[in-house]
Amino acid sequence: MKRILLPAGGAILATGLLAAGLAGTANANAVPDWASDTMAKDVPAAQAVADFWFKANGHTNNLAKATPYTWETKATSKLKVSGGYTPDTKASTVAPIGEEKKTASKTKNINLPKTIGKVFFVDSAGDLKWCSGTSIQGKYKNLVATAGHCAYDDNKNASVMDKWVFVPGYYQGKTPWGIYVGKTAFTHYDYSVYNDRDRDYAFVTVYNGIQPGAGAATKVTFDDFKKYEGKKEIKKVSVSYEEFKKGKLDPQTSDFYGFERGERDRAAGPEFPGAEVTKKEVSSEVYRVARVGKGQGFKFGEPIVENVTERDAKRYNGPGKVDNDRRGNWTITHFYVQDWFKPGKAGSFYRVDFYVFKDVNKDLGALGNNVGGQGVAWNQKTGGKVFVFGYPADAHKDGHKAYTGVTPKWCYGATSGKTYASAAYKAEEHVALKCAMTPGADGSPWLVKYSNAKRLGYVNGVTSLFHDQDGNDRYDYSSSPYFDGETATVYNQAANTWSGSLAK
Repeated sequence: MKRILLPAGGAILATGLLAAGLAGTANANAVPDWASDTMAKDVPAAQAVADFWFKANGHTNNLAKATPYTWETKATSKLKVSGGYTPDTKASTVAPIGEEKKTASKTKNINLPKTIGKVFFVDSAGDLKWCSGTSIQGKYKNLVATAGHCAYDDNKNASVMDKWVFVPGYYQGKTPWGIYVGKTAFTHYDYSVYNDRDRDYAFVTVYNGIQPGAGAATKVTFDDFKKYEGKKEIKKVSVSYEEFKKGKLDPQTSDFYGFERGERDRAAGPEFPGAEVTKKEVSSEVYRVARVGKGQGFKFGEPIVENVTERDAKRYNGPGKVDNDRRGNWTITHFYVQDWFKPGKAGSFYRVDFYVFKDVNKDLGALGNNVGGQGVAWNQKTGGKVFVFGYPADAHKDGHKAYTGVTPKWCYGATSGKTYASAAYKAEEHVALKCAMTPGADGSPWLVKYSNAKRLGYVNGVTSLFHDQDGNDRYDYSSSPYFDGETATVYNQAANTWSGSLAK
């Protein structure tokens, strides 16, 4: 079992303390195997994270804009092979959770687990990125396993990634089982402090899942619509010409939220046969010189004073007059003149209704209740068969692009009986598997004892590095930290941590 050594000065200091008879104090202050860091500290912060990913520009949300995260600049050099790993404690497991779909028939198809998905985050460069991950068993069914570098940013002093979420079953911007915002990340102390790749794993607690647009729409007045800061929308409703005309003649309504004609009409005077009148908003100067009576451009009723917020007043760019008093009360005075027109032939009329959504984020419940959770295993014998499920996306070193990252892929084989080392990436005791997956599959779970019928197994590793062992500029091996007793200590801390709900 490798441990990070103290610097020489630290070793001397420790020796001095022991010589001074303070060994008991040194042991009491021993550094724990695990470290934890807050992601979204509370419900408002977590809601903001979810809203960020659901935010759309046109028809594309931020989830669909993300690209695979690659902390490596290139594939590692050929790995050095050494002796096998010696377990530090007794082998043990935690059973998976979820539906067990039994079948009497045998099939050669691989049933992908519902638990796998993508973890999304914003890296230190401000870019939208993703890795792979899976739901795992925990006391509160709220836990995700992934690579340490998919939760902690090495380029930002190992602080946690920003706006971290997990989306099981992700597909082209869709969130079939909702989105789960990370609350607390747990990793090994040696990874958090020293970027030790032999501890490149993380267990993240997540809030209950939410789904966008799940709340019911409530019809409100235009004033309430303007004040509401949450999700809202405008709907056009077809009406009769009589209703349209009545709305246009009501001086207490505005053209925006009253009634509108579906086709543009031609200007006319009041004496034109069949001519009709509506109102047109103008500046106070135009209104002041307008005549009183019946005619094109004549005054249309008295000015209308609207009470508004300071924010709305500063955003207003119409011809009305904006004022505020010494107490901070803001108003907009609207001035209207008559606008006579000859009705067009088209009879398409509608009004505009206003709706707000006050329960946008529907609580979908705990992650494990929705997709199940893989078990966890540690101190297992190497050389056993494993399945690896992930979302490879990047091209190989030679430019060949075998994967898109759109759908999950899998590898299967026996793990190495030897340990693999890469000095460049601080890895000395990795377990390797022959697998041609590319980056994007970072954080993919390595499952032992995987049941194709139940779609469940035991996570016994996560993809950390990608390698080109034969030197042909294509990835042919993946490697993972060995899950040992210290991994179990980190997992147990995370597995017993509560997160909670985001629903309003």
